Amino acid sequence: MKPPFTITSSILSLVASISKKLGTIETAQFQQPSVQLRRKNQIRTIQATLAIEGNSMKAEQITAILESKRVLGPAEDILEVRNALHVYSDLASFSPSSLASFLKAHHLMMKGLVKDNGKLRTGKVGIAKGSAITHIAPPPANLKAIMQDLFTYIKTSEDHILVKSCVVHYEIEFIHPFSDGNGRMGRLWQSVLLMEAYPVFAYLPFETIIKGRQSDYYQALERSDSTGDSAPFIHFMLEAIDDSLEELIHVSKRPVSQEERLHYFISLHTGGTFSRKDYLNTFKNIAIATASRDLKLGVLKGLFAKTGDKRNTIYVVVKK
Repeated sequence: MKPPFTITSSILSLVASISKKLGTIETAQFQQPSVQLRRKNQIRTIQATLAIEGNSMKAEQITAILESKRVLGPAEDILEVRNALHVYSDLASFSPSSLASFLKAHHLMMKGLVKDNGKLRTGKVGIAKGSAITHIAPPPANLKAIMQDLFTYIKTSEDHILVKSCVVHYEIEFIHPFSDGNGRMGRLWQSVLLMEAYPVFAYLPFETIIKGRQSDYYQALERSDSTGDSAPFIHFMLEAIDDSLEELIHVSKRPVSQEERLHYFISLHTGGTFSRKDYLNTFKNIAIATASRDLKLGVLKGLFAKTGDKRNTIYVVVKK
């Protein structure tokens, strides 16, 4: 069954705003931020998504763990970070429409933290706020069928991916398929869904926005639970994504070096010949003279082989 949600005018406005920002990012060639920015954002993502669950590790400590340095702190917190680093460093290996892949991600994320990592829970779950039970998750006997329905929705739904990813995030939180780790898995799987359509989401730490608005995050979940409609949560998450993209655009507004352009171009053209015109079609905001200098540098560095002269010059990427 399709998860229940309403598309509001504010949701449509946010989808339009996000789509415009994604277009800006694509046009400006930000799809592959610098190595330093990618690493910084990955660390921010891991710190934020684990902090929401009570992990005490700071960004500096996570950096040290990434660099295999000794870190002082609770053993469980350190293990959570190591697991998350493993998972987030290999996001592309997960298939967003595969329940088996989802279970594998949980197995890795919760390894050594729970005994049933990678398996659907077998016990009942109730979410408490103070002394009141605010949410009772579906019974374990129904979990397999419910999760299969959710992944059928992922595979077959024609809903916009921005909306679909929020719906799936909410449903994972609502269903509570695991004994532990549901929150981090909901946020992770939204990233996996989004990056299949937009690679920039592999480097976008929208979890940091959620962490900064944690009370609003839980309120959006509660409002969606009480109304039986995930629209409040979809709206909240789209706002977080929109703000994260705005931040990325701001941070990425820096001069791009010749070598960054060359390596980005090579990542798109792994085989076959190309011309200066093809290079200019990739980088529409640079001058002809700049393209010529770039290509000359590429030949000098052995990145391209060159044949012909002037307008008849043809290049081919040198395979390493």
